[in-house]
Amino acid sequence: MSSTRSSHTRTSHTRTGGSHATGHTRTGGTRARLAVTAAAVVVAALSMTACTDDGTGSRDEGAAHGGPSTTAPAPAGTPHPSGTPTAPAARTPETDAASKAPAAGGTAGQSGGSKAAGASGRTGSGGAAGGAVTCEGSTTKMTAAPLNRPVNHMLLTVTNTGDRTCYLYGYPALDFTGAQAVPPVVEESHPQAVVTLFPGESGYASVRLSAADGSGRYGYTAKTLAVLFSGRSGAGSVGAAAHPALPAEGVYIDDTLTTTYWQQTMDEALTW
Repeated sequence: MSSTRSSHTRTSHTRTGGSHATGHTRTGGTRARLAVTAAAVVVAALSMTACTDDGTGSRDEGAAHGGPSTTAPAPAGTPHPSGTPTAPAARTPETDAASKAPAAGGTAGQSGGSKAAGASGRTGSGGAAGGAVTCEGSTTKMTAAPLNRPVNHMLLTVTNTGDRTCYLYGYPALDFTGAQAVPPVVEESHPQAVVTLFPGESGYASVRLSAADGSGRYGYTAKTLAVLFSGRSGAGSVGAAAHPALPAEGVYIDDTLTTTYWQQTMDEALTW
Protein backbone atom coordinates (compact mmCIF):
# COMPACT_ATOMS: atom_id res chain seq x y z
CA MET A 1 0.00 0.00 0.00
CA SER A 2 2.82 2.30 0.83
CA SER A 3 4.44 1.62 -2.48
CA THR A 4 1.27 2.34 -4.34
CA ARG A 5 0.74 5.74 -2.67
CA SER A 6 4.29 6.75 -3.37
CA SER A 7 3.75 5.91 -6.98
CA HIS A 8 0.61 8.05 -7.12
CA THR A 9 2.40 10.91 -5.46
CA ARG A 10 5.24 10.89 -8.00
CA THR A 11 2.81 10.71 -10.78
CA SER A 12 0.89 13.64 -9.39
CA HIS A 13 4.04 15.73 -9.03
CA THR A 14 5.12 14.79 -12.48
CA ARG A 15 1.82 15.91 -13.99
CA THR A 16 1.81 19.04 -11.95
CA GLY A 17 5.34 19.86 -13.06
CA GLY A 18 4.49 19.14 -16.65
CA SER A 19 1.47 21.31 -16.36
CA HIS A 20 3.52 24.13 -15.00
CA ALA A 21 6.12 23.66 -17.69
CA THR A 22 3.45 23.67 -20.34
CA GLY A 23 1.97 26.87 -18.90
CA HIS A 24 5.35 28.58 -18.89
CA THR A 25 5.99 27.55 -22.45
CA ARG A 26 2.64 28.93 -23.65
CA THR A 27 3.18 32.19 -21.80
CA GLY A 28 6.68 32.64 -23.28
CA GLY A 29 5.44 31.96 -26.81
CA THR A 30 2.73 34.60 -26.49
CA ARG A 31 5.19 37.19 -25.30
CA ALA A 32 7.56 36.43 -28.15
CA ARG A 33 4.77 36.84 -30.66
CA LEU A 34 3.82 40.18 -29.13
CA ALA A 35 7.44 41.33 -29.27
CA VAL A 36 7.73 40.36 -32.94
CA THR A 37 4.47 42.13 -33.73
CA ALA A 38 5.63 45.31 -31.96
CA ALA A 39 8.94 45.22 -33.80
CA ALA A 40 7.12 44.88 -37.10
CA VAL A 41 4.97 47.90 -36.26
CA VAL A 42 8.07 49.99 -35.45
CA VAL A 43 9.81 48.96 -38.67
CA ALA A 44 6.69 49.82 -40.68
CA ALA A 45 6.47 53.21 -39.01
CA LEU A 46 10.11 53.92 -39.76
CA SER A 47 9.63 52.89 -43.38
CA MET A 48 6.66 55.24 -43.75
CA THR A 49 8.69 58.08 -42.24
CA ALA A 50 11.58 57.43 -44.64
CA CYS A 51 9.24 57.48 -47.65
CA THR A 52 7.47 60.67 -46.67
CA ASP A 53 8.10 63.59 -49.13
CA ASP A 54 9.72 66.53 -47.31
CA GLY A 55 7.94 69.05 -49.54
CA THR A 56 10.83 69.53 -51.96
CA GLY A 57 10.00 66.55 -54.14
CA SER A 58 12.89 64.43 -52.68
CA ARG A 59 12.94 61.79 -49.99
CA ASP A 60 15.20 62.07 -46.97
CA GLU A 61 16.86 58.64 -47.03
CA GLY A 62 19.27 59.73 -44.32
CA ALA A 63 16.45 60.10 -41.81
CA ALA A 64 15.43 56.51 -42.32
CA HIS A 65 18.94 55.27 -41.65
CA GLY A 66 19.69 57.67 -38.85
CA GLY A 67 22.63 59.16 -40.83
CA PRO A 68 23.18 62.79 -41.97
CA SER A 69 20.86 64.09 -44.63
CA THR A 70 22.34 64.39 -48.13
CA THR A 71 19.52 66.54 -49.51
CA ALA A 72 21.01 69.56 -51.38
CA PRO A 73 19.88 73.08 -50.36
CA ALA A 74 16.77 74.15 -52.23
CA PRO A 75 17.59 76.60 -55.05
CA ALA A 76 15.99 80.04 -55.28
CA GLY A 77 12.42 79.90 -56.46
CA THR A 78 11.62 76.54 -54.77
CA PRO A 79 9.34 76.25 -51.74
CA HIS A 80 10.93 77.01 -48.40
CA PRO A 81 10.64 74.48 -45.56
CA SER A 82 7.77 76.58 -44.24
CA GLY A 83 5.86 75.80 -47.43
CA THR A 84 5.80 79.42 -48.74
CA PRO A 85 7.17 79.55 -52.31
CA THR A 86 9.53 82.35 -53.35
CA ALA A 87 9.10 82.99 -57.06
CA PRO A 88 11.80 84.87 -59.03
CA ALA A 89 10.92 88.44 -60.00
CA ALA A 90 8.93 88.62 -63.24
CA ARG A 91 10.76 90.20 -66.19
CA THR A 92 9.02 92.83 -68.30
CA PRO A 93 10.23 95.17 -71.09
CA GLU A 94 10.12 97.99 -68.55
CA THR A 95 12.33 96.22 -66.02
CA ASP A 96 14.73 95.13 -68.76
CA ALA A 97 15.01 98.70 -70.01
CA ALA A 98 15.57 99.96 -66.46
CA SER A 99 18.35 97.45 -65.91
CA LYS A 100 20.08 98.62 -69.09
CA ALA A 101 19.67 102.28 -68.39
CA PRO A 102 22.95 104.03 -67.61
CA ALA A 103 23.55 105.29 -64.12
CA ALA A 104 22.84 108.93 -63.38
CA GLY A 105 25.77 111.31 -63.42
CA GLY A 106 27.22 110.28 -66.79
CA THR A 107 29.48 112.48 -68.78
CA ALA A 108 28.18 115.18 -71.06
CA GLY A 109 29.09 113.08 -74.11
CA GLN A 110 27.06 110.12 -72.78
CA SER A 111 24.05 112.08 -71.72
CA GLY A 112 24.03 114.37 -74.80
CA GLY A 113 24.29 117.51 -72.67
CA SER A 114 22.30 120.51 -73.94
CA LYS A 115 24.07 123.24 -75.89
CA ALA A 116 23.11 126.87 -76.20
CA ALA A 117 22.82 127.47 -79.94
CA GLY A 118 23.08 130.73 -81.83
CA ALA A 119 20.98 131.66 -84.82
CA SER A 120 23.03 129.41 -87.09
CA GLY A 121 22.89 126.44 -84.70
CA ARG A 122 26.58 126.87 -83.79
CA THR A 123 27.57 126.99 -80.14
CA GLY A 124 30.26 128.64 -78.12
CA SER A 125 31.12 131.64 -75.96
CA GLY A 126 28.43 134.29 -76.20
CA GLY A 127 26.13 131.99 -78.20
CA ALA A 128 23.56 131.65 -75.42
CA ALA A 129 20.22 133.40 -75.79
CA GLY A 130 20.61 137.11 -75.00
CA GLY A 131 24.43 136.92 -75.21
CA ALA A 132 24.91 137.54 -78.92
CA VAL A 133 24.63 140.84 -80.78
CA THR A 134 24.35 142.02 -84.37
CA CYS A 135 27.66 142.49 -86.13
CA GLU A 136 28.40 146.12 -87.02
CA GLY A 137 31.33 148.44 -87.70
CA SER A 138 32.33 149.20 -84.11
CA THR A 139 32.85 145.54 -83.15
CA THR A 140 34.36 144.23 -86.42
CA LYS A 141 37.25 144.77 -88.79
CA MET A 142 36.73 144.55 -92.54
CA THR A 143 39.06 144.13 -95.51
CA ALA A 144 38.39 144.34 -99.27
CA ALA A 145 40.73 142.36 -101.50
CA PRO A 146 40.44 142.21 -105.34
CA LEU A 147 40.59 138.64 -106.75
CA ASN A 148 42.26 137.24 -109.83
CA ARG A 149 39.68 134.46 -109.98
CA PRO A 150 36.90 134.94 -110.50
CA VAL A 151 37.98 137.91 -112.59
CA ASN A 152 36.64 141.35 -111.73
CA HIS A 153 35.64 140.16 -108.27
CA MET A 154 36.52 141.35 -104.77
CA LEU A 155 36.35 139.47 -101.46
CA LEU A 156 35.02 141.16 -98.34
CA THR A 157 36.23 139.67 -95.05
CA VAL A 158 34.68 140.81 -91.76
CA THR A 159 36.20 139.69 -88.44
CA ASN A 160 34.52 139.86 -85.04
CA THR A 161 36.82 141.94 -82.82
CA GLY A 162 34.40 142.12 -79.91
CA ASP A 163 34.08 139.84 -76.88
CA ARG A 164 30.60 138.60 -77.75
CA THR A 165 29.24 136.45 -80.53
CA CYS A 166 27.67 138.47 -83.33
CA TYR A 167 25.34 137.68 -86.22
CA LEU A 168 25.83 138.74 -89.82
CA TYR A 169 22.32 139.23 -91.16
CA GLY A 170 21.48 139.49 -94.85
CA TYR A 171 24.13 140.93 -97.15
CA PRO A 172 26.53 143.88 -97.13
CA ALA A 173 25.05 147.16 -98.30
CA LEU A 174 27.80 148.59 -100.50
CA ASP A 175 28.25 152.36 -100.88
CA PHE A 176 30.99 153.08 -103.43
CA THR A 177 32.10 156.59 -104.23
CA GLY A 178 29.61 158.15 -106.64
CA ALA A 179 27.17 155.18 -106.55
CA GLN A 180 23.53 156.10 -106.94
CA ALA A 181 22.13 153.06 -105.10
CA VAL A 182 23.04 149.95 -103.17
CA PRO A 183 23.84 147.12 -105.64
CA PRO A 184 21.53 144.12 -105.71
CA VAL A 185 22.24 140.74 -104.09
CA VAL A 186 22.62 137.36 -105.79
CA GLU A 187 19.49 135.64 -104.44
CA GLU A 188 20.82 132.15 -105.12
CA SER A 189 23.59 132.74 -102.58
CA HIS A 190 21.23 132.87 -99.59
CA PRO A 191 22.76 130.73 -96.78
CA GLN A 192 20.82 128.06 -94.95
CA ALA A 193 21.38 129.78 -91.60
CA VAL A 194 22.39 133.18 -90.28
CA VAL A 195 26.17 133.56 -90.27
CA THR A 196 27.44 133.49 -86.68
CA LEU A 197 30.83 134.85 -85.68
CA PHE A 198 32.40 133.94 -82.37
CA PRO A 199 35.02 136.43 -81.15
CA GLY A 200 37.95 136.27 -83.57
CA GLU A 201 36.03 134.50 -86.34
CA SER A 202 35.37 135.87 -89.82
CA GLY A 203 32.53 135.96 -92.33
CA TYR A 204 32.73 136.53 -96.10
CA ALA A 205 30.97 138.03 -99.10
CA SER A 206 31.96 138.11 -102.75
CA VAL A 207 31.44 141.24 -104.87
CA ARG A 208 31.30 141.22 -108.65
CA LEU A 209 32.69 144.60 -109.65
CA SER A 210 32.04 144.57 -113.38
CA ALA A 211 31.19 142.34 -116.33
CA ALA A 212 34.11 140.14 -117.42
CA ASP A 213 33.26 140.61 -121.14
CA GLY A 214 33.03 144.40 -120.88
CA SER A 215 29.29 144.44 -121.54
CA GLY A 216 28.52 146.54 -118.48
CA ARG A 217 27.50 150.17 -118.71
CA TYR A 218 28.22 153.34 -116.79
CA GLY A 219 31.55 152.08 -115.57
CA TYR A 220 33.95 154.16 -113.50
CA THR A 221 36.71 153.81 -110.92
CA ALA A 222 35.71 154.03 -107.25
CA LYS A 223 38.25 155.11 -104.66
CA THR A 224 36.36 154.56 -101.43
CA LEU A 225 33.86 152.11 -99.99
CA ALA A 226 31.51 152.12 -97.01
CA VAL A 227 29.74 148.92 -95.96
CA LEU A 228 26.53 149.00 -93.92
CA PHE A 229 25.26 146.10 -91.78
CA SER A 230 21.68 144.83 -91.83
CA GLY A 231 19.64 144.19 -88.72
CA ARG A 232 17.63 141.07 -87.97
CA SER A 233 14.49 142.49 -89.57
CA GLY A 234 16.37 143.31 -92.78
CA ALA A 235 14.85 146.79 -92.81
CA GLY A 236 17.60 149.41 -92.98
CA SER A 237 21.05 149.31 -91.41
CA VAL A 238 22.23 149.10 -87.81
CA GLY A 239 25.27 150.38 -85.96
CA ALA A 240 28.33 151.95 -87.49
CA ALA A 241 29.44 151.37 -91.07
CA ALA A 242 32.73 149.70 -91.96
CA HIS A 243 35.27 151.44 -94.21
CA PRO A 244 37.59 148.86 -95.77
CA ALA A 245 40.51 150.30 -97.69
CA LEU A 246 40.55 149.87 -101.48
CA PRO A 247 43.67 149.55 -103.61
CA ALA A 248 45.40 152.89 -104.21
CA GLU A 249 44.30 152.92 -107.85
CA GLY A 250 40.74 152.18 -106.85
CA VAL A 251 38.45 149.52 -108.37
CA TYR A 252 36.52 149.62 -111.62
CA ILE A 253 32.76 149.10 -111.30
CA ASP A 254 29.80 149.18 -113.73
CA ASP A 255 26.07 148.56 -113.63
CA THR A 256 26.55 144.77 -113.30
CA LEU A 257 27.82 145.31 -109.74
CA THR A 258 26.34 142.69 -107.38
CA THR A 259 27.14 141.06 -104.01
CA THR A 260 26.43 137.77 -102.32
CA TYR A 261 24.85 137.23 -98.94
CA TRP A 262 27.23 136.90 -96.02
CA GLN A 263 28.72 133.39 -95.94
CA GLN A 264 30.19 131.34 -93.11
CA THR A 265 33.25 130.28 -95.15
CA MET A 266 35.43 131.77 -97.86
CA ASP A 267 34.80 128.85 -100.19
CA GLU A 268 31.05 129.41 -99.99
CA ALA A 269 31.52 133.06 -100.82
CA LEU A 270 33.76 132.37 -103.84
CA THR A 271 31.22 129.93 -105.29
CA TRP A 272 29.31 132.88 -106.77
